[in-house]
Amino acid sequence: MLDDNLPTFRFRPSSDSPLSNVLYFTKNGSDPAAEYVFRRADPALPASRNRYAAAMCDAINPDVIYGEVLIEPEWSQPTLSSTEIRAQAQNGGPPAPATAGAPDTFAVHLYNPDQSVSVKMVPGGWNKSDSWEFDMPVQTFRQPSASELDRQQGAPADLVPRILFRWKKDGRLSKDMTCYMSGTSLGGRKNKEPDITIAMFKAARDSAVTVYEPNLHRVEIEDRKGLELVILLSAEVIKELYITPKMDIFNVQGGAPPVAVNGGRRKNSRPSPPPAAAMPGAIPQSLPPGAGSAAPAKPKPTVHFAANTAPAALAGPAGAAARRPSAEIEAETRRLQAMVEREEREREKRERAEQKRIKKMLEEEDRERRRREAEVAKETERLRKQYGVEGQDLPSQQR
Repeated sequence: MLDDNLPTFRFRPSSDSPLSNVLYFTKNGSDPAAEYVFRRADPALPASRNRYAAAMCDAINPDVIYGEVLIEPEWSQPTLSSTEIRAQAQNGGPPAPATAGAPDTFAVHLYNPDQSVSVKMVPGGWNKSDSWEFDMPVQTFRQPSASELDRQQGAPADLVPRILFRWKKDGRLSKDMTCYMSGTSLGGRKNKEPDITIAMFKAARDSAVTVYEPNLHRVEIEDRKGLELVILLSAEVIKELYITPKMDIFNVQGGAPPVAVNGGRRKNSRPSPPPAAAMPGAIPQSLPPGAGSAAPAKPKPTVHFAANTAPAALAGPAGAAARRPSAEIEAETRRLQAMVEREEREREKRERAEQKRIKKMLEEEDRERRRREAEVAKETERLRKQYGVEGQDLPSQQR
C-alpha cells in the first residue's frame, strides 16, 4: 500500500468459510470495517463441476450479491512428443485426456443496474508483461422520462461513450498489478490517452487493492460503485486464474485427486475439441442473477458459494515450462534468440540512420553559417567602397 490515507480493501480469510475472503475497508488510518465478502463456488456440488465461479456479496447480508463471475474452461489436447506418440501407438492405450485452460476473456456480471463487463487478456512478450483490458459506459442509469418507450428502451450501446481500463502486471516476474485508465471509446473507435493510475493490486496470500483516490475525479463514470466492484472482482479472478493458478481450478475432477490444468498463460487460442470421453457433461449457461447493490436480496444462484478445498499448484512460467517437451522449449529459445538478434540489428540500423541525419544536419548548418558570413563580408566591402572608411575609427585609434 502506498499510503494509509488511501482507500484500501484487504482480503482476509473468513472464519465461517475457510477459503472465503472478507474485504476490510480502511481510509485515512481508520479501523478496518467489513465491506464485502468474496465467495467461491462449493467444489463438492455437481453444479460446480467444470467451471469456476466467484461472487462479491454484502458483508452483513451474504444473500445480497453485487456481482459474480462464471467461467467455463477451454478444452485442448496436450502436446505430445514423438516418443510419447510412438509409445502410445505401440501400447494401444486410449488418447490423452483433454486439458482445461483458462479462456482469454471472462465477464463480470453486475446487478441493479444489470450489466456485463468483459475482461480480455492481452498476452505479453519477452519485453512486455501481460495485461487485461475492460471498459465501462460513462452513463449507466437511465434518465428520468415520462415516455413509456424511453423507460422500456435504453440508449443504443454504440452511442454511449465508454471508458477504457487496463490491469497490467508490474513486471514479467511480478505478481502485483496496476489498473490504468487508458482512454475512451465511442462507436467502436478508440481514443488512446496517457495512462492514468486508478488502483494498485498486491497479489499475496492476503491480497490488497489500493484505490488511487487523487485520480478518481478524472474518471467520468456514473456508476462508481460498479467500477469499484469490477476492479475488486477482476483483480482477484485474474490472480486465481492467470497469475497464481491452482490445481484443478475448474473442478474438473469433481472432488477426486486434482490433476494439473493449464493456468491460461500460454495456450492455443483455437483448441481442438476433446474426445468424447474427456468432454464435460452438460453445463448450464449461466447462474441465475443475484441481488443488486440497492435492491432487496434475490434468491441465491444455482452454484452455491463456499470454501474451495483445492490445493495450490505450481504457478508462473516455471510450472508451465516444466510441462513442455524439450523440443518445444528449444524451439522457443531459438525463436527468442532470433527475435533479440533481429531487434538488435534494427536498433543498430536506426542508430546509424540517426547518426547520418545528425551529421547531414550539422554540415548544412555549417554551410549556412559560411554563406551568411560571406554575405556579411560582401556587404561590408560594398559599403566600404561606397562610403569609404574615414571617420569609422574609434576615438582611441584616432591620432
